[in-house]
Amino acid sequence: MVDAFAGTWKLVDSKNFDDYMKSVGVGFATRQVANMTKPTTIIQVNGDTITIKTQSTFKNTEVSFKLGVEFDETTADDRKVKSIVTLDGGKLIHLQKWDGQESTLVRELVDGKLILTLTHGSAVCTRTYEKEA
Repeated sequence: MVDAFAGTWKLVDSKNFDDYMKSVGVGFATRQVANMTKPTTIIQVNGDTITIKTQSTFKNTEVSFKLGVEFDETTADDRKVKSIVTLDGGKLIHLQKWDGQESTLVRELVDGKLILTLTHGSAVCTRTYEKEA
């Protein structure tokens, strides 16, 4: 099932990203740049290891993990978090915890598009990606 997520995905739509970034504590200048950025996400599956690379003119990040195994992650905005990713009902659910807070990043495939829903408190952001040929 995870294999369905594999590929190169280009951001085509983003709703409420600024609200989400504000909620997790991203500063004004960084938010301005990040809001203008259209990142490409590359998801690779190699055995039981999943790698998610995010590439943009602003910043590149890469994280590798196994489903259900907690790992240390440094987010694009330099938060040090404990993360765990699970597969539930065809959705990749990425839970980040830091300083008594938590955020979820849910990836799901809808009509051939990758929908990423980011949630922190009452801030909910939806980012839509299309697969590159």
